[in-house]
Amino acid sequence: QVQLVESGGGSVQPGGSLRLSCAASGTILSIHGMGWSRRAPGKERELVAYITLGGKIDYADFVEGRFTISRDFAKNTVTLNMNRLKPEDTAVYYCNADIAGGSYGYRNDYWGQGTQVTVSS
Repeated sequence: QVQLVESGGGSVQPGGSLRLSCAASGTILSIHGMGWSRRAPGKERELVAYITLGGKIDYADFVEGRFTISRDFAKNTVTLNMNRLKPEDTAVYYCNADIAGGSYGYRNDYWGQGTQVTVSS
């Protein structure tokens, strides 16, 4: 009923850049927030960045000004621009969204399948 599809992962050298995009589709009444989390090998999933409908943005401390999240809720999309990537940024990145939709219009958290980001020389 509601699906999130990520794109833009890949491999890059340290110091490089990548852009991740996520598009929500299906029966969507309203989007209250969208963001990105990641899971590195052997570690728990952690928040990277999140943006609300009202425009409030949260970044994890490790972002250190290197990443920028932006949204276009009219198009049901969120983008994460990542610069100055480090090897420790290697992880599977997941899009998540707080969406009211589906058959009954309930508000739920949705997750994408994930996209691999590898930072290595």
